[in-house]
Amino acid sequence: MKREALSEKILDIKREKGWKWSYICDKIGGFSPTLIIGALMGQMKLTKPQAQSAAELFGLSKTEQAMLNEVPYRGTGTPMPPTDPLIYRFYEMVMVNGPAWKAMIEEEFGDGIMSAIDFDFVMERLPNPKGDRVKITMSGKFLPYKYYGASGNIPEYGFKED
Repeated sequence: MKREALSEKILDIKREKGWKWSYICDKIGGFSPTLIIGALMGQMKLTKPQAQSAAELFGLSKTEQAMLNEVPYRGTGTPMPPTDPLIYRFYEMVMVNGPAWKAMIEEEFGDGIMSAIDFDFVMERLPNPKGDRVKITMSGKFLPYKYYGASGNIPEYGFKED
């Protein structure tokens, strides 16, 4: 079985049982909903105890349980540019606002990147009389670029210079 087939099986069971993601995440526990859902959709991995909880919840085999604990080949399944309208909006946000975000981060932190590995993501629903709003908070560790071969008074890392 391939990881994509396991994700489809999990989604079929979710539909059949009428479960919400919040119910599934509560049953598996231990990580943020984004990570648990991402793992069940084949983009992240669960710990062994979480994979066991997921296997019990979904009635999975030992092989399928083990697959949930394997490091996946991330990024599969989404064409570039994305064709799904909601995913495309995120792509569009980065394409349009990315240069400004980059400039702001570099001015505040220096020469580096925001980690997508040491990373948190929180989604909230904000009621609004004109239509509810989606609030997304992303928090990633700043990782400065290392300047290889730096010597003397040249900084080794790209932290913000005063």
